[in-house]
Amino acid sequence: MMKVAILGYGNIGRAAEQAIKAAPDMELAGIYHHNDNLDDIEADVVLLCTPTREVEPFAKALLQRGICTVDSFDIHQKIYDLRQSLMPVAKANKAVSVISAGWDPGSDSVVRALLMALVPEGVTYTNFGPGRSMGHTVAAKAIAGVKDALSMTIPMGKGVHRREVYVELEDGADAQVVESLLKADAYFASDDTKMIVVESVAAINSVGHGVNLVRDGVSSNVEGQHLEFTMRINNPALTAQVMVSAARAAVRMQQKGQYGAYTMIELPPIAMLPGEEEKLIRQLV
Repeated sequence: MMKVAILGYGNIGRAAEQAIKAAPDMELAGIYHHNDNLDDIEADVVLLCTPTREVEPFAKALLQRGICTVDSFDIHQKIYDLRQSLMPVAKANKAVSVISAGWDPGSDSVVRALLMALVPEGVTYTNFGPGRSMGHTVAAKAIAGVKDALSMTIPMGKGVHRREVYVELEDGADAQVVESLLKADAYFASDDTKMIVVESVAAINSVGHGVNLVRDGVSSNVEGQHLEFTMRINNPALTAQVMVSAARAAVRMQQKGQYGAYTMIELPPIAMLPGEEEKLIRQLV
């Protein structure tokens, strides 16, 4: 049985607890909070259910102890830098870190890679939502003057999105100042963002989300290939499930001496599934 611990107990952490308990080859090694002593954690792998901007220091501290880590880091343009930062730490301590193991980035990244393999020449459009973006919501909540927030992703087509951010202000906060800070944040700076002040975010809260991946292009010199992948999901539940599956792969890769930091497109899919490898091959191929 793999011993899996959880660091952080928000929406994803709570969903991860249920996913671990449902896994036939895992046991919950403990639930820890951001201010707990990491030296107290005893586990094969730790799920970092923390805000993205806290992932790197937590991952390094655990990897230095030879404990594998899995995170759902979601700032796309900084993923490669995180991989390069964690790679030497993981290798030096004979551990494995799986980064950006959510559904996007994460499982959607794997689907995009497969679509590109099937249609080598073409364009892929990633259309999110409509639904709640957890990373953007956490970023909005961290803005000075914000008491609570909900960031919704609205698809406009062809991979273009709009952000609608519902904000509950702290007493005395200036809405214009908060909006300026919000739109300057890296999570929102590149998108059309609209801030909407509400009396209660809890009254409108939602955890639903989804994606439609489309690739149009050429295979074997034949044009007109059109591929689509669509899903509608509970955001925290699916993110947590992806992390748990990635944790299984991390431990197995560590056992094989494949130390380092990996994104999900680098993982063998079979390593993420419970059960014997031979049986899975016979069943799935």
